Amino acid sequence: MKQKTKLETAKVWRIPEFRGLELLRAKYVAQSFPRHTHQKYAIGVIEDGALEFYYRGENVVASQGSINLCIPGEVHTGHSASEAGWAYRMFYFDPKLLQQSASEVADYSRPLPFFQSGVIQDNDLAQSFRQLHIKLERQETTLLEQESLLIWTLAQMVLRYADDPPVLHKLGAEHLAVAKIKSYIETNYAENISIDDLTRIAHLSRFHLIRVFRDSVGMPPHTYLRQVRVQQAKEMLFLGKPIVDIAAATGFADQSHLTRWFKRLWGFTPGQYSNSVQDTQL
Repeated sequence: MKQKTKLETAKVWRIPEFRGLELLRAKYVAQSFPRHTHQKYAIGVIEDGALEFYYRGENVVASQGSINLCIPGEVHTGHSASEAGWAYRMFYFDPKLLQQSASEVADYSRPLPFFQSGVIQDNDLAQSFRQLHIKLERQETTLLEQESLLIWTLAQMVLRYADDPPVLHKLGAEHLAVAKIKSYIETNYAENISIDDLTRIAHLSRFHLIRVFRDSVGMPPHTYLRQVRVQQAKEMLFLGKPIVDIAAATGFADQSHLTRWFKRLWGFTPGQYSNSVQDTQL
């Protein structure tokens, strides 16, 4: 038993800005959770192995790639479904976050969403939750990306699996709102832009803003922001500015952060581009 316990790891942290969102990344082998409840929505993604737990009158198993779920106040347990244990990433959401998500999707006040099943098989949604968790763990992730992914992922959860899910309204022509958002991002790309900054100028709810922008531009606002930053970095490289200074001036966490995204978007590194343009100017 002691040997199994040595194989276990757990990291837990809290994000006060998102209504005290708590996150857990863990690998358990011998851990066994007794009957208990949470005051929050507990939603996780199984990365490896399988988790077995009692939930709503039955024993269920969440295997690799599935979503495990427990609504506030519901008694449940938790232990490994195999000798190998399980690894997962967990979110503990304040109920108001889920209620806000359901209300924003519907465009009017909604009650707390209820989810019937304790295990959900949905590879796309599971990957969305996993990527959200990873992004929330990385300090380099922009506020706009964290907020956008959180809003969008919770909305998809509510739309697909809540009892009595809200109905999406048909998208209208929001060309002026999209133009304002693009202009704001292009002007303030070096700032730590938030989703609230964009809602104030577009006069749209957070979810509707992301939905409209994705439909019109083909990417969410945070992806567009990153593209603008990389483009601006390229222009500064052409002028011969140092890469480390460019990273700071364009809102990237550091030089390596800029280099990684520059290479992904252009196919070559900032250093390679800088050397090539400087050579042509000699």
